[in-house]
Amino acid sequence: MNVAQIIADKRDGKTLSESDIESLVSGYAKDQVPDYQMAAFSMAVYFQGMTPEETAIFTRCMVDSGERMKWPGPKPAVDKHSTGGIGDKISIPLAPLLACCGVIVPMISGRGLGATGGTLDKLESIDGYRTEISNDEFRSIVNWNGCSIASASASLAPADKRLYALRDVTATVPSIPLITASILSKKVAEGIDALILDVKWGSGAFMKTLEEARDLARSLVTVGNQMGVKTSAVITDMNQPLGKMIGNAIEIDESVDVLDGNGPRDVTELTLELGSRLLVTAGVQNDRASARAELQRRIDTGEALTKLEEMVKSQGGDLNRKRFVAGRHAVESVESGFVTRINAERLGLAVIEMGGGRKQIGDKIDPSTGIEFLVRIGDRIEKGQPIANVFCNSGATNYAMELVGGSVGVSDSHVDPPSLIVETV
Repeated sequence: MNVAQIIADKRDGKTLSESDIESLVSGYAKDQVPDYQMAAFSMAVYFQGMTPEETAIFTRCMVDSGERMKWPGPKPAVDKHSTGGIGDKISIPLAPLLACCGVIVPMISGRGLGATGGTLDKLESIDGYRTEISNDEFRSIVNWNGCSIASASASLAPADKRLYALRDVTATVPSIPLITASILSKKVAEGIDALILDVKWGSGAFMKTLEEARDLARSLVTVGNQMGVKTSAVITDMNQPLGKMIGNAIEIDESVDVLDGNGPRDVTELTLELGSRLLVTAGVQNDRASARAELQRRIDTGEALTKLEEMVKSQGGDLNRKRFVAGRHAVESVESGFVTRINAERLGLAVIEMGGGRKQIGDKIDPSTGIEFLVRIGDRIEKGQPIANVFCNSGATNYAMELVGGSVGVSDSHVDPPSLIVETV
């Protein structure tokens, strides 16, 4: 295998052969291809892209670098994945909610990428919660509780696990082929029957335009279905945060609120929308209206919150132990008018500056930091009105407050708030 030649061919826009892709991914999984060469390959893909055929082969090779799980029981295995956003904690209430409704949810999740937070980092703010578990323990928890959210083990899509972290620090995250392969390799390796994808676009997403989001959604749906998983996608707006809380511990608290029936309207709505579509795709409900009613019933009875508590306990955590939150600092508006835009990416970067995300591989997360964002696009605000609370105890507080304050655009003219759910693929 001539890795340098493979990288050069991709850099020059040539289509790679199946054997080239197989040897590259296999070599990377076996530590025969170093990170610096894979970083160069990722950069070449970022600029040159991949054909649909190359993407499908690359995804299959990522799956084949490890083992595939199987779920022999009568219940369909399902999962959901988001392409990443600011304040996006949907997986945390959705997994246990679905597990109450006739499906199992073996959810392999990830850590923060770029400005967006990671589900695993949020869950690790729960005292004792273990995200690093063996495949056998993962199977046991899913079979017992109906759901588990954990990281990919060393034997599950191992090539992707290494590449996932590498992309985060080499500015190659927003590449449609790499995103497609990364997401679907883990999902296919889970052994699921159905998958729904939340593809986000906007200032707080990797896809900054709606057309980019459409391209990614089509790629994911096409490759997912090719690999035998019933796959659909919903494109959602990420031009403002999802919910009020952005961070780790505070997003867990907000997730609990959703299952307690007191969550923010947008987080609850998206949880029910994705869940109802997935139950219909999996064949356990005939239509979205009845699926939605069943999901809401499980929230109203408290079953979904109990299921989350059980999942957390089975992975060593205590959901009911109070999570520490850093000191609060109010950010006030410097002018009056209508909120016309929110740079959600700046909010994610502010959390990283406070230690709530990573600048480099291996950086330690401070789960107590975060932002409570108080305004939405279309709101009328007054000068001196609090627009956010920043939770931070470090020297980064003032800079984080500047980032948050500068994220809001104000005008004399009112604008309509954007629709949360844009379209389906």
